[in-house]
Amino acid sequence: MGRQKGEGNRSKARPSSSSLAASLLPSGASSVGFGGYVGSSRLELAISSEDPGSFQDIDSEVAQYLRRLSRKDPTTKLKALTSLCVVFEQKTSKEIVPIIPQWAFEYRKLLLDYNREVRRATHDTMTSLVSAVGRDLAPHLKSIMGPWWFAQFDPVSEVSQAAKHSLQTAFPAQRRLDAIIMCTTEILMYLEENLNITPQSMSDKVVALDELEEMHQQVISSSLLALATFLDVLMDLKLEDNVEGMTGEAKKRMKAQLTTNSLAEKLFSAHNFFLDFLKHQNPSVRSAAYSVLRSFIKNVPHAINEGNMKALATAILGSFQEKNPACHSSMWETMLLFSKLFPNSWTTINVQKIVLSRFWNFLRNGCFGSQQVSYPALVPFLGCLPLKSIGGEKFFLEFFTSLWSGRNFLNSSHADRHAFSRSLSECFLWVMHNASRFFEGADIHQFHVTLIEKVLLKLLWCDFMPLVSLKTEDKLSLGQLGKPREGIINTSETNCPTGYIEDLGKCIINILSGIYVLNHDLLLNFCSEFQENCLNILQQSTTLEYAELVGRIIKFFTLLGQHDALKCEEWPLVQIVGPILVRSFSLIKEIDSADAIGLITTSVSLFGPRKIISELVQNESNIFGGLSVKKNGELDSGAFLDLFDQIFVPWCLQGKGPPAVARLDLLFVLLDNEFFSEQWNCIIRFAAKSEHLESRSDPENDHISILAMLMEKARVELKRRGSQSVQQQGSLPDHWYHELLDISAVSIARGIPPIESSDSRYLWSVLGGLTEDQTSFVSRDTKILVYEEIYRKLLNFMEDSTFSWTRYSHSSLVKNSDSISKVEPSKDALEMAYFALEVLNGSFFVLKTIGDRVELVSGILAVIFLLSWEYKAAEEFHDAIEGETCSKLKERMDFCASVHNFHGKINSQVYRSLSTSIRKDLASILAESMRFAIFKEDKLDTSKLASLCCLWMTEALERLCMDLTEEQKFLDQFLSKDDSWPLWVSPDIKLGKRSATVNVESVSIEGCRKNMMIEVIDKLLSEVGINTVIVGASSGVQLPSETSYSRAWLAAEMLCTWKWQGGSALSSFLPLLTAYGKSGNHSNEDILLDDVVSILLDGALVHVVSGEVCLNTVFPISIDEIRNVEEPFLRALASLVFALFKENIWGKFKAMSLFKVLVSKIFMGDQVNFSCLKILSLIMGQLIRPLSIRCSEESEKSELDCSLETLLSDNIKEWLQRTMLFPPLSSWTTGEDMEDWFHLVLSCYPVMVEGQRLKPGRDISQVEKELLLGLFRKQRDGSHTSVTSNKLPVVQILLSELITISLGYCWKELNEKDWDFVVYQLRRWTESAVVTMEEVAEKVDEVITNGCEGLEISLNKLVLLDSNLEPSIKTATNALAAFSQFVVLVELDDEEISDYACPLKADKWNFIKDKILEGVLRLFFSTGVAEAIANSHSHDAASIVSSSRLKASHFWELVALNAVRSSVYAREKAMKSIELWGLSKGAMNSLYAILFSNESIPALKRAAYLFLSTEPASKFSVINEATTTPQLDEDISDPADQSHEGNISLREEIAFMIEKLPCEILEAELLALESVNIFLAWSLLLSHLNSLPSSSSERERLVQHIKEHTSSGILDCLFHHIPLEICVAYSLKKKDTELPAALSEAATAATQAITSRSILFSVNSLWPLEQEKIASIAGAIFGLMLCTLPAYVREWFVNIRDRSMSSAIEAFTKIWCSPYLIATELSQIKKASIADEDFSISVSKSSNKVVATYTKDETGMDLVICLPASYPLRAIDVDCARSLGISEMKQRKWLLSLLSFVCNQNGALAEAIRIWKSNFDMEFKGVEECPICYSVIHTTNHSLPRLACKTCKHKYHSACLYKWFSTSHKSTCPLCQSPFRS
Repeated sequence: MGRQKGEGNRSKARPSSSSLAASLLPSGASSVGFGGYVGSSRLELAISSEDPGSFQDIDSEVAQYLRRLSRKDPTTKLKALTSLCVVFEQKTSKEIVPIIPQWAFEYRKLLLDYNREVRRATHDTMTSLVSAVGRDLAPHLKSIMGPWWFAQFDPVSEVSQAAKHSLQTAFPAQRRLDAIIMCTTEILMYLEENLNITPQSMSDKVVALDELEEMHQQVISSSLLALATFLDVLMDLKLEDNVEGMTGEAKKRMKAQLTTNSLAEKLFSAHNFFLDFLKHQNPSVRSAAYSVLRSFIKNVPHAINEGNMKALATAILGSFQEKNPACHSSMWETMLLFSKLFPNSWTTINVQKIVLSRFWNFLRNGCFGSQQVSYPALVPFLGCLPLKSIGGEKFFLEFFTSLWSGRNFLNSSHADRHAFSRSLSECFLWVMHNASRFFEGADIHQFHVTLIEKVLLKLLWCDFMPLVSLKTEDKLSLGQLGKPREGIINTSETNCPTGYIEDLGKCIINILSGIYVLNHDLLLNFCSEFQENCLNILQQSTTLEYAELVGRIIKFFTLLGQHDALKCEEWPLVQIVGPILVRSFSLIKEIDSADAIGLITTSVSLFGPRKIISELVQNESNIFGGLSVKKNGELDSGAFLDLFDQIFVPWCLQGKGPPAVARLDLLFVLLDNEFFSEQWNCIIRFAAKSEHLESRSDPENDHISILAMLMEKARVELKRRGSQSVQQQGSLPDHWYHELLDISAVSIARGIPPIESSDSRYLWSVLGGLTEDQTSFVSRDTKILVYEEIYRKLLNFMEDSTFSWTRYSHSSLVKNSDSISKVEPSKDALEMAYFALEVLNGSFFVLKTIGDRVELVSGILAVIFLLSWEYKAAEEFHDAIEGETCSKLKERMDFCASVHNFHGKINSQVYRSLSTSIRKDLASILAESMRFAIFKEDKLDTSKLASLCCLWMTEALERLCMDLTEEQKFLDQFLSKDDSWPLWVSPDIKLGKRSATVNVESVSIEGCRKNMMIEVIDKLLSEVGINTVIVGASSGVQLPSETSYSRAWLAAEMLCTWKWQGGSALSSFLPLLTAYGKSGNHSNEDILLDDVVSILLDGALVHVVSGEVCLNTVFPISIDEIRNVEEPFLRALASLVFALFKENIWGKFKAMSLFKVLVSKIFMGDQVNFSCLKILSLIMGQLIRPLSIRCSEESEKSELDCSLETLLSDNIKEWLQRTMLFPPLSSWTTGEDMEDWFHLVLSCYPVMVEGQRLKPGRDISQVEKELLLGLFRKQRDGSHTSVTSNKLPVVQILLSELITISLGYCWKELNEKDWDFVVYQLRRWTESAVVTMEEVAEKVDEVITNGCEGLEISLNKLVLLDSNLEPSIKTATNALAAFSQFVVLVELDDEEISDYACPLKADKWNFIKDKILEGVLRLFFSTGVAEAIANSHSHDAASIVSSSRLKASHFWELVALNAVRSSVYAREKAMKSIELWGLSKGAMNSLYAILFSNESIPALKRAAYLFLSTEPASKFSVINEATTTPQLDEDISDPADQSHEGNISLREEIAFMIEKLPCEILEAELLALESVNIFLAWSLLLSHLNSLPSSSSERERLVQHIKEHTSSGILDCLFHHIPLEICVAYSLKKKDTELPAALSEAATAATQAITSRSILFSVNSLWPLEQEKIASIAGAIFGLMLCTLPAYVREWFVNIRDRSMSSAIEAFTKIWCSPYLIATELSQIKKASIADEDFSISVSKSSNKVVATYTKDETGMDLVICLPASYPLRAIDVDCARSLGISEMKQRKWLLSLLSFVCNQNGALAEAIRIWKSNFDMEFKGVEECPICYSVIHTTNHSLPRLACKTCKHKYHSACLYKWFSTSHKSTCPLCQSPFRS
């Protein structure tokens, strides 16, 4: 049974019995006390006691609870006690009283329970009981008071407190003592009973011996404490002397005392005076025994007599052998009380043997750890010692030696050390003062001297100063100084704990103070020795320990000074400090040691300058002769100043190094408040002498360095004096000012090289400004002069910069500076620049004090900025500036690096704290410098320079601008107009209003650096945001209504620029602008976007030229088409409008507003504005969608909506009518303006391909429909009247667009003539596109296969092939869109077309439809084969072909859309035609080229995958057509031997991805194209495998090929894309956990793939690529692999080493895959026709079990197959439930064979069971099993044993035999070991 928490042998929480005793005394009684007790134990004890009776009279419920209290289990007891508390609170007093006897019985046992919680709960229950019964407890009080009193001393604080609380609840304070008095006898009897208990008699239950011992110790210690406290309480009661006059209460008390006296005497004698308990092994018992003895000595002294005196004296006075510190408190109390009351007891024992020898050992051992208890008791103990027992001087020397030996300062706490030093000084002084008790006459003085020499000096002082000797003849030589003498502990600072030396010093000083009070002359010995020691130390200045020893002297002086200040005694100065300074002053000056000088400094700081100097003058006549001292001991003021000026100032202001610093410290402590000004004047006059500053020849006296250190010390002293509450001289900066400081500062600042570091240090010291504290010792004019010199030196350095922009900034700064008229170049510029930087680094904040000198301050700061930027530029352009002298460049860059570091230390808040004018001027300088770098620095890489300029601009904005206004004004300066900027739109800022002017002249931007500003702005936008740069406002910042910082002109400029290095309007700027529009952070008055559109529209009207715009206006315009617009303003306008409406930033009313503006500009009088017409035709396609929103869709402003729609319709009808006036397109010639009108009209009728048909983009009226149909028929009729068709590309494009629109809007009204015209044109355009694309393919094949040119020439030819396809592609796009609508209409039911003008009958149009679809397939295969051919040459060539498709993405989407409509027959025919074409690549190559193309269109990829995974291509898409034909001959050397058929191979397009998975794929990005292609390849492989019959040989061969030749790394790759982190948590029933999107998609796809046995759904949704979609296809592949290749997956899973990864994968499978797989497997087994007359199967879906029963003749076997929850990752479990007539060996073999079949079966479980049954059948038919695998049918390839050994005739499987030969490395038969011959 282990200890409970918190229960040990000792507990400091144990209650003090003295506090309990005090609480029991009546008011007014004298206080009592006794030794405390620390200890605890656990107890479980059942004391034999008479059973109070049966439970018949007790309530049954209560009886049940009381019975449970006797149980051993503590939990049962606690529950019963809790229930009793509730019962006691609910029942009345009368109901509870019958319970008390039984409760008292249980209470006695529970108090001794081993569990503390049980004991605490017992007292809580007692509290409830006494609260309920009240006075009814009285009859039963005597039976429980003994245990109750005992419980007050439980070793656990919580338990004892609960016991006290119950007692206090039962009795009020005034009645508590009476209750105890009444039960005196019972209490003492109970305690005696406890003291007589033995461990063996404590328990009637089986309890461990160690627990019994512990319980016994608790009982004994608590009983002893209870007895001691009881005696203190009763025996300390004061009674009246007159017995007759006593009251009844007093008589009871007297009777109780008599009873107690009598019983106590009996106890005392019966228990051998409790001396046996003092020998107990447990310290708690011994401590309690001491407490009992103390109580008996105090309260029952008559029990101690001559008979027991010796025994008691021996035990008590000899108790110093007690080593446990827990007992020492009670031990000392007992000993001191015994010695005091029984002084004669010393005579009964051998004091030397029993007391003193043990006492010396006790002291030498540091009181065994009880220092804080034992040391304070030493003085009382010395006072108790009998004179006869003390041996005089020898005793005390032994005492102090023993005490000193036990100090152990290294391992003791601070409190212990403090107790030791205090006790030592008290004992020493007690002995000194009480020497007359032990000595007489002259012996007393001799004893004092001996004690001082042998204790104070040899012990204490030698420990404080360990490396000194006491006598001259015993002095240590210099060589010995580093070695401590034997017997002396090394107390160097490194070995001493914190505070020890200080405590020891205070102890020595306290002793010296006491000695001084006792007899002044006694100090002479110590003082003499002290002076000799100090002089000895000071003379040994070259030793290693010198600094530490002098430090000890200084420490001693400091403690003396503190004592002097506290006690106001003179002896420390007069007797100790003064004499040693007098004797050592000359020596200190001579040795010139910083430590020695510190001795004087400390003395002066402690005792004052005038006192110390007075001491020196009085006693050192050689140096200070002739000076007079006043009667009070102080020096005359004049003499003091003369002495200071003539001796101390010259001495202190010389030299260098640490001594110089120490002398300066001395100089400052010599400053007297009364003479501060005079003294400081003396110091500066000497230190700042011009001859001193100008002379640098003396290396030993660097006067500038000394002056710098002096001013640094002055600053520290100023701060110290200023922090004091009383103002004094030197507390203000003005007190330290001196004109010589100004002169010296300017002189040093203007100095010429060589420049010393002390120069800058001095300027730091006088200027100040190292921190925000701007205290300075020079005047303001001096500061300005110094900083002008600093500025001049920095400008001088700038002039020689590598970068032109730095040199330009230098020239600009010089030109604009009034104070710096001209900077002369200097060869020492670098040295002076370093000097200037050092001064700035140490005094930067002083610039704030001269803030009115704006030009100077801003100039200095600008230089700091610019040099820091130069450093960054040099780092960036290191290669570009290598031409310069390396050493020169390195020196310059080193300095710039220093400036950069300095600049980095200055935070933004410092710059912002400068005045507005300084920051404004600084910003202007920096803006001009950056602009020069952008526009003029033409030798550097523009991209890097742009990044730097952005970085600089961001830094300047952050550091200099406090608010929005300053920020925007700075940006205005940076973006201001000049001759070279901006290119397209110029800003116009007047009176706070901002407008823009379009630049009329066209600008060529090719090779122009002017785009670099746009590049900088683009980078700046990404750093600070569009709100700052373009909007000119911040969210939440309100600007005055008349103030605007909007920069619409800049937005227009960036859109017009379109492309720049590192970015473009589409990729970077336009997304920011649209995000701003969507954010809603702008107010209603914000018209930024309107302004940008207005500027771009004005520019487009100016710059659009004839023939500029030619876009497809039928379908919604794409951003790719907008890219093709060449005119910058129009392109910018179109892209912006496109983005605004696409992102729904602008709605219907904005569209109508723009529409009105454009319509109003079409006509200029009677003339057509063709520029506006071109713009409108481009923009109309984007406006028409929002303009076509119906009124009902927006409830508000509906009347206005309807009027707007009317306006739109009227304009469109007018445009239609105007277009109808033009002749048919077939008669159009170049130069007519009808094209623009056609484009405008067609743009008003957008259509889109939705599903597989055309959907109109707007609803039109019948009038519009008739006009549109009329325009169509005019073109139809015009084509019939024209002799030849107009082949102009623009005519064909317009006609195809018109036909497409007509099919979209008017197809119901078309008649047969219309359809004939439409179909004819569609077929013609399609065939034209087919011819074009096939020509391209042929030319690609010719270039690649027959070309002998190099790679570059071949690529150029491919680019030329792609150049002239656009017109035919545009026409074919419209044709295919119209064809989609045509196909849908042809396939409509008769009921659906009954109402149409001319229904399309399928029998008439199917032939045409098939012909066009055949052309579509030819288009599809021709582009694929072209890419396949190009790919055989190089990836770059293939990229040219695939990229060409991106330019016509809509066309190829329509090709793919229509291609998938084709029939299997059409596809097969198309594939055969491709093969017959005779190109170097075929149909399958073309499909794979499209599928794995790097740059392709998703629709084409989907179509290619669909073709490859379905008939007729699927049978050739995976397996290579060159697969070997079946072989009939078996060959042992063939390792596969899987069937009678040959091996297979995969197509080369997918083989390298499936069989040789690249290792890098696991480290690739999640959206890497390589991963996608690998997934697609595996998808095709799994789809093909899944399509094969489960028992086919082709499937078996393919599975074996996958197992042997493919990498299982594909599974690692799958889970690289599936986030598994949350799977384990989700599997632990945390279903409320939200799944990440990628994991959710993967889980759903895995489930769907398992249920549908297909991945096509995931491939169709794969593009455009996203992380979630790739996770989806990864999940689908994993799900299908679990279906088709379970053994393959299982083998990979069991080899996973990462346990967390393994757990996550298993959780994923268990949740989202296994349930469906198990259900499918069980369903297939149930449906399989495996059962026959010998074999039956039963399936249990609830338990996922299958029972297979095989019976044959009189034998049978039941096998149970259990599917695990994570099937198939975990192997199934197979067990034999019943067997009959089958041997155990055969039974085990059949179990293993079934398990082997199932584990190796990469298919359905039903198939594995079928094969296993066949194996049984073969065995029963007599077919011999293979001796190697012990199976008839091979577990993998399902072959029979056919290869027989000619010797032993045993047959083997070919695969088994091959494996045997491979592993054994021999070709012998496994059984007979003869050479195998088949």
